[in-house]
Amino acid sequence: MKILVINGPNINFLGIREKAVYGSKDYNALCEYIKNEAKPLNVEVTIVQSNLEGEIINFIQDAYEKYDGIVINPGAYTHYSYAIFDALKSVSIKTIEVHISNIHKREEFRRKSVTAPACVGQICGFGFYGYIMAMMALIEAVKS
Repeated sequence: MKILVINGPNINFLGIREKAVYGSKDYNALCEYIKNEAKPLNVEVTIVQSNLEGEIINFIQDAYEKYDGIVINPGAYTHYSYAIFDALKSVSIKTIEVHISNIHKREEFRRKSVTAPACVGQICGFGFYGYIMAMMALIEAVKS
């Protein structure tokens, strides 16, 4: 199984930004964790990150007919990017939205996701482990 992990804006600043919310581990630690946990799941994983909405859309479109699933952390684009929503809908690849923090316990504007309705589901509040949960959920979703 091939899964594309897409990280949006500011995820590359893990370990630097808001440590009380996101923890002290950096982006490289997240990527290594995902790669290490993908192996026993028999998942071939590719991880990308961008702070640019158009580039995230390009990642999604480039995944068409190449990946079995997408795990996406759209960052702040979660709350207003109908363009990312449209891109996810257009490729028909099962997708799980992930957030490191529990967006429902944060500021009011973070509680609404415009991208989640284009996804199989949303996982939030479990830190880095949410990405692993998403990969496991995609394995099951692709089977059915």
